[in-house]
Formats: sequence, C-alpha cells, structure tokens
Amino acid sequence: MTVMTPKFGMGASVRRKEDAAFITGKGHYTDDFSPAGTLHLYVLRSPVANARFTIASTDAAKGAKGVHLVLTGADVAHLADLKSGAMQKQPDGTRAPTRDIPILCRDHVRYVGDAVALVVADSRLEAQDAAELIEVEYEDEEAIAETARALSDDVPLVWPELGSNRAFLYHVGDKAKAEAAFARADHVTRIEFTNNRLVCNYMEPRAALAEWREEEGRFVLTTGSQGVHSMRGILSKTFGIELEQLRVITPDVGGGFGPKSFVYREYAMVMEAAKRLGRPVKWTGDRSEHFMTDAQGRDNVVTAEMALDKEGRFLALRVDLTANMGAYISQYAPFIPFVGVSMSTGVYDITALDVTINGVYTNTCPVDAYRGAGRPEAAFLLEKLVDACARDLGLGRDEIRRRNFIRPEQFPYRTQTGRLYDVGEFEGHMNLAMERAGWAKFEERLEGSRKAGLLRGIGMATYIEACAFAGSEPAHVRLNADGTVTLLIGTQSNGQGHATAYAQFVADKLDIDIDRITVRQGDTDELVSGGGTGGSRSIPLGGVSSARAGEDLADKIRKIAADELEASIDDIELVDGTARIVGTDRSIGFDGIAKAAKRPEDLQGFGEFVQEEATYPNGTHICEVEIDPETGKVEVVAYWIVDDFGATVNPMLLAGQVHGGVVQGLGQALTEDTVYSEDGQLVTASFMDYAMPRADDVPFIHFETRNVPSTTNALGIKGAGEAGTIGATPAVLNAVTDALFRGYGVRHIEMPTTPARVWQTIREARG
Repeated sequence: MTVMTPKFGMGASVRRKEDAAFITGKGHYTDDFSPAGTLHLYVLRSPVANARFTIASTDAAKGAKGVHLVLTGADVAHLADLKSGAMQKQPDGTRAPTRDIPILCRDHVRYVGDAVALVVADSRLEAQDAAELIEVEYEDEEAIAETARALSDDVPLVWPELGSNRAFLYHVGDKAKAEAAFARADHVTRIEFTNNRLVCNYMEPRAALAEWREEEGRFVLTTGSQGVHSMRGILSKTFGIELEQLRVITPDVGGGFGPKSFVYREYAMVMEAAKRLGRPVKWTGDRSEHFMTDAQGRDNVVTAEMALDKEGRFLALRVDLTANMGAYISQYAPFIPFVGVSMSTGVYDITALDVTINGVYTNTCPVDAYRGAGRPEAAFLLEKLVDACARDLGLGRDEIRRRNFIRPEQFPYRTQTGRLYDVGEFEGHMNLAMERAGWAKFEERLEGSRKAGLLRGIGMATYIEACAFAGSEPAHVRLNADGTVTLLIGTQSNGQGHATAYAQFVADKLDIDIDRITVRQGDTDELVSGGGTGGSRSIPLGGVSSARAGEDLADKIRKIAADELEASIDDIELVDGTARIVGTDRSIGFDGIAKAAKRPEDLQGFGEFVQEEATYPNGTHICEVEIDPETGKVEVVAYWIVDDFGATVNPMLLAGQVHGGVVQGLGQALTEDTVYSEDGQLVTASFMDYAMPRADDVPFIHFETRNVPSTTNALGIKGAGEAGTIGATPAVLNAVTDALFRGYGVRHIEMPTTPARVWQTIREARG
C-alpha cells in the first residue's frame, strides 16, 4: 500500500522549492539568454493614434552603424495577421468579423504604439538609433479613445468600412421574462459606472529570442509565456509551417496575470529576422513599450438595474455593457465580457436576466484577459448594485444578501446563464467573515474616527467565480536512474509555485522528499501538447492528473520491488524513497528500482483527469477604510477574507496567491487608471503617472478558508488564483462608498478613488 505523508503531501504548508534561486538572483528569464552572435531588434512605433502613413526611405537606417536588417509592412506581407478565434454568436446567429493585428502595419496606424517598422542591429541602442532615421510621413486623422462615446453618431470610425465602431453585439438572458419581472417589481435600483482600464504590470517585461536552425529546418523561440503549446500553434499558422518546425521554450517567468498568454507581433518579428539573417535575434521590451503595447484589461462602461419585490428579494437583473476592445481584436478579447456575463447573477437566486454587450473599437491599445478575465468585472457590477439596493430599501447590506443567497438545499443550481453550481454555503462564509471583522462593533470604531475628524466605512463583497473550465491537463512522471523523479506537465508557472505544489501531489503517492522531484514545463519538445496556465486551471486539473500519474508510477515501482524482493505486491510499501516489505527491514531504493526495470515504460507514470464542468470558488471579503476629508486620502485600515476553495493543497502558497490578488484588486479600486487623451495619446505611460499600490497601501490581511469540497473535481479542489482580485475591488469600493455615504450622503464614486477624486466628491457634496 502507499503511505500518505502529510509532511509533503496535499494540505501541508511546504516552503516553495523555487524561491532559493529567485531570491539569490539565479533565476533564468528570457533576457538572460544570449547565444553567440545574438543580434537585437527594435520596433519603430507610431507616435499618433490614427493616421495613414508612408515610409519615404529606409536607406539611412540601413546604412547606420551596426544595422543588419530593416523591415517594413511590405516586407512581412507574407506573414498572416494575428487573428482571434474567440468571437461568440450574436443575436442573429452570426459571428462578427474580426479586425486582426498585422505583424507590421502597411499604410495605417490605429493606436499610439502600433508597429511601423523593425530594425535589427548589433545592439539595442544601435537599432533604436537607426529606427529614428526611418523617414515616415503621417497624415493624422481624428481619433476616438473614449469607451462611452465609441458608438455615438459624431465620432470618427476606427474601421470606416464597418460603418460603426461596434465590434460585436451579444445578448444573454430572456428579455421578455426580465421585462415582465421589472413590470411587477415594487422597486428598481439603477447604477451607472465605469470599470476602469488597467495596465498589467508584471515584474518581467516581455522579451523574445528566436533562432533559425538550418540543420533542423525549424525555429526555436524562447519567450516568457503562460503556455508554450498555444504559442506554437498560433505562430505556426502565422508562418504557414508545420508544428514540428517550431520549438517554443519558456524559462522562468516573472508574472503573467493573463497578458502573457497571448502571441504578440514581436515574436513573429524575431523569428522572421532570425531566419533572414541566420543568427539569433532578441527583442526585449522596456517598460514604456509595455505600457503602450501589452494587452490591457477591463475598460467597461455599464448601466445595471435590479428589480426587487417589497421584501427586498431580487426578481430580475438588466445590464447594458459596453466593452472596449481597443484598435484590434486581441486573442481572447471577445470572450472576456461574454464569460464575465456568464457569472452575472453571482451567489444570488435571480430568476430573470437581460444582458446586452456591445464590443467597441477605439484608437487605443488592444484589451484582453487580465487576472480574472471578466469575472472581476461581473462581481464588481453585482456587488456594487447589491449595496445600492440595500441603501435604497434601508436594509442592512448583510440582510439583503441573506434574503437573496442561493440556499444550500437548492444545489445543484442552474443559473440563468447556464452555469451549474454544484455546492455552496454562501451565508456561512459571510457570517464567519463578519464575525472575524467585528462587523457588529463597527459603530464603536466609527465613533473613534469621527472624534479624530475622519470618515470611516466598511464594505463587503460576496463573490463566486468559474475556474478550471471543462477539459484536462495530462501529467507524465518518470523515475530516473539516480532515484529522483521528474514530472512533465503542460501548464506554465509564472511565479505561482508550481514546482512545489505539483511535487506535493507526486510526493503524496511516492513518499519521497519533494526536493527529489523536478517539475518540468515550458518546452514543446518535451511534451506534445498542453493547455497552459489561466483561469485557475493548473492545480484543479493538473494537480489531480499529477496525483494520478504519481499513483500510476507507485504501482509500477511496487511491482518491480515485489519481483526483486520476492514478495507479493500487496506487501510492498513505499517509504522515504524506498520500497520495502511491510513489517521487515528488507527494502530496495528507488535507484535500485530504476536499475531493475526491464523497459523504460516500467518507470513512467501517466495521469489525466478530465473535468466536465467548471469549479466555482466563492467567498466573502470585508474591507474597512478611513478617509481624511481635508485631503481625500483613503487608508485601508483592515481587511478580512473567508474563502471557499473546496480543498487546500498548500496553505502557505494559497495565502500568497490570495494576498497578491487582493493587492491587484485594491490597486484598481484606489490608485490604478489607464488614461488616454481625446486624441488617443496615452497619458499614463509610466510609473510617474500610473499609480501602482505600494506596501504602505496594504494592511494586514486576515485570511482563512471555510471549504465545501467541489463535487466536480476529483479532489474537491475549486481553484484560487484569481479570487483575491475578484473579491477585493468591490469590497474596497463599497467601503469607500459607505464612508462617503455616512459622511455626506454620497451614493457613487468612480474608480480609482484617488485622493483628488475623493476630495472633489466631498467638496461637491458639501456644496
């Protein structure tokens, strides 16, 4: 039998295996790789948001010091545009046409940062100097950058041939059913707001290194990603080559959060340049390029209404949402608002729904998936609206939630968007969070703040999200000659701790120290396929598959040991990297097992867990703030979380994931905002203007779980990677609004609630 080892197995707070390398500077990121003869690529980008252009001459650039190659749009016309396949069906059954991203623009640029030409030189500085010598003539045209005005009659068109800036139109729900519910409602609450645009500021800016290996007849691309196999698939289509003609490698990655899932045009550029020149070519983006060109997040303009009966019970939800796509359709962009809307009704028993989504083009950087990808937007909309309903009816914010939660006896519960929730105890985690937060004693703390001349507010958010969507992530393990174990899996760590978490699943089955387990990801030569990382799928899917692969290998090890020790397989146990006969001192080490194996496949284990339905993590976040009315400064003074993640793999890793997510959600609520001027210039193009949350903005976070195991997942796991962000933004905004409402009767403030915005809101309320 297999001995379970809590020291290393599921549920243990094992320290991260990977951190020693990271904190001593021994990590290996894309920019650390420079094969002999590496050249450097620089991209000339548009300084204007909308213009026709011509390139008068590239001669000076070609003759500049150190330059090896200059290419324009005409030179790469043979490369296919980067195309999205994520358009959903419109009400008439059609899918809207996409406007795809060219590798280099041919005669028209559509946002500041659009790619015009590339230069390859001995150094990045030489390439940049040469790019400035390219003679480009721009014929400026009027631009549209504002989401709310994109469909107005008097605005310029990003794509004139479409006759409108509408990228697509979706509808979800039953309009007639919702109208009937609104007609019989005793009260209707309405809100309007903007879900502000964000720049995803990961630690490591994007980079890519390409080599053309003539003797192999294929490319090798090294780049930070969230999955090498999807990269290979898209780039193979771009170049019109077979999958086998491209190897993609991802080394260490310093943060992903969604935007590193996508194929960007620079990856195709370095590949094309490497093949033409027969030398390795590298591009490393700087932080300014990151702000201008990496896919951005959120940017929705929303009107939402809730119909209620006289008891404050929700009858129907109606939403009109405008989602900014930017100038082109990025990889998953059309799916993000759609998947967000699929979670529209949240944790509440809402029986009628009517949602309209207008995707729009603007002269801005393309928008795509950013941590949570639609689910944070849905949770924010709903939790802001629920608080507004409570204020309108004079109900407690906890009470209105209690009256409308889906009750435990209603599970499994089918939502109006077709989601099938398997389990949930929403009132349970809300009550526990309120107890931990001292909700009942808030008035005492409020009185103390008032005496100090400060405003104080408390806010909550009860959220649910969809994770680990239907599918699988196979895992392969092998026992090596020295008795160590290697796990191969097609997800991709971006800093989440995969090397530790996956090793725990395998250690659980083999009873081996996790330091003797190596987790390998990020190389298409080592694995034929893989789903990558996103949507909190790695542990719920890949973790279960890893456990099964470990179990498969354990069975094979016991079989070999039984033959070597001349015992029954049922009498063999695995203990601390050895196989022994139960109750005796007769054993054989894993290295001995490796030597005794007759075939390589006898040392290989495989596991694949196929999940048919998403999992649904949920929880309650409570935030408390103080506001100085004379300066508008908001201080988050306390924060509490009670989450339901089904099952916990590693409490320490889990807390880190949740804390990091909270900081990202807090950033959107309080400080972060991507601002374009009317003519499409990016105003917040650096950390001088884009305000990231700092350490002193973040309070101590109380975090605990109240888990109800998932019935969808084989180990009860629901996933946790995005939960902190999803719960944090509405909790923080609701706390700020509560403080302003108590102090000045203010019912609405837009995000981010910067000191200037809060100060102005207070002045207007006083006036």
